[in-house]
Amino acid sequence: MTAPLSHLRVLDLSRVLAGPWAGQLLADMGAEVIKVERPGEGDDTRGWGPPFLKDADGQDTGEAAYFLSANRGKHSVTIDFTRAQGQDLVRRLAAKADVVLENFKVGGLAKYGLDYASLKAVKPDLVYCSITGFGQDGPYAQRAGYDFLIQGMGGLMSLTGEPGGQPMKVGVALTDIFTGMYAGFAVLAALARRDRTGEGSHIDLALLDVQVAVLANQASNYLVGGVTPRRLGNAHPNIVPYQAFATKDGHIILAVGNDGQFRRFCDSAGRPDLGTDPRYATNAERVRNRAELVPLLESLLAARPSAEWIKDLEEAGVPCGPINDLAGVFADPQVIHRGMKTRVEHPLAGGVDLVANPIRFDGAQAVSDRAPPPLGGDTAPVLAGWLGLDEEEMAALEASGVI
Repeated sequence: MTAPLSHLRVLDLSRVLAGPWAGQLLADMGAEVIKVERPGEGDDTRGWGPPFLKDADGQDTGEAAYFLSANRGKHSVTIDFTRAQGQDLVRRLAAKADVVLENFKVGGLAKYGLDYASLKAVKPDLVYCSITGFGQDGPYAQRAGYDFLIQGMGGLMSLTGEPGGQPMKVGVALTDIFTGMYAGFAVLAALARRDRTGEGSHIDLALLDVQVAVLANQASNYLVGGVTPRRLGNAHPNIVPYQAFATKDGHIILAVGNDGQFRRFCDSAGRPDLGTDPRYATNAERVRNRAELVPLLESLLAARPSAEWIKDLEEAGVPCGPINDLAGVFADPQVIHRGMKTRVEHPLAGGVDLVANPIRFDGAQAVSDRAPPPLGGDTAPVLAGWLGLDEEEMAALEASGVI
């Protein structure tokens, strides 16, 4: 398959997760993504371990699993752009790029001449995507923003956890990941406009804005219903039964999405009367009578083991499933069949297992076969290929510590 973005060049000045996630998404689609990192240090997440990738002798490398999760398909170039020569190199790279990704504090790149206004002057049709905690304006614009903080401020933690229990964050940095996805989408939209008009764009993405946006039905419940949603544990605010239940030997998820499925569940559970009871026959009534219905279902489900329930309910066409740990996820036959674990060659370890991109084009997975890069491993070929620097020029830059 011809990679859909193989004609694009992306200069990735971002670090940690939201920006790198966007860059990895674009790389998986075929874009040439150049990740600019600090000489000798690199992206903060290179050191966010253990665990670290192990080399052929079983010894830890300097590549943390966290870094590996968000930087597949990229080329690493080390440039110190706190120095004038480094700033000049980045500006020259930007002049050759279609897209710049950055997640510095508001105004943080202006002092280096690498902000949107400065780079637009050298590349008028540049698509420049800025990711911050709170956006380019507003009373919080100068604050630093982190996923955990934003999950709290943006309402997600008020909805996550057991009723009456402590507010809980989600187990992955979901706000960062959603922001990276929105960034990738916005970049493609800006490029589509550029193709029609020749105009570049400055994309302003804030973690807080994204977190509020992805509250989805819960935000709508509040805005339309006027009642502040509360924590429901594993239950759903608008669908019943749609939660985890204890069985005789563990837990399963029961995800009843319509009234027909509920009747089939009741038949399989030996209580067909519940499916026709006016208090429970429709989803709206089940939501209203949640407090009475759920204990009845808990009693039914606790009487049989998980595997038996899953077998019978799947045969009846009732959505259900186990609660897998990560070992269970990657051993799941459907996950294996869909190729969601991918292995790529790595210069320090021989090979590394990564999570594949879930997007498919015409049956082919959109996933780069290029491993997350070692720090600075591509500095020489990129500066030679993009900027035409010769060995003597690069030796001088390296000797001065700029690269």
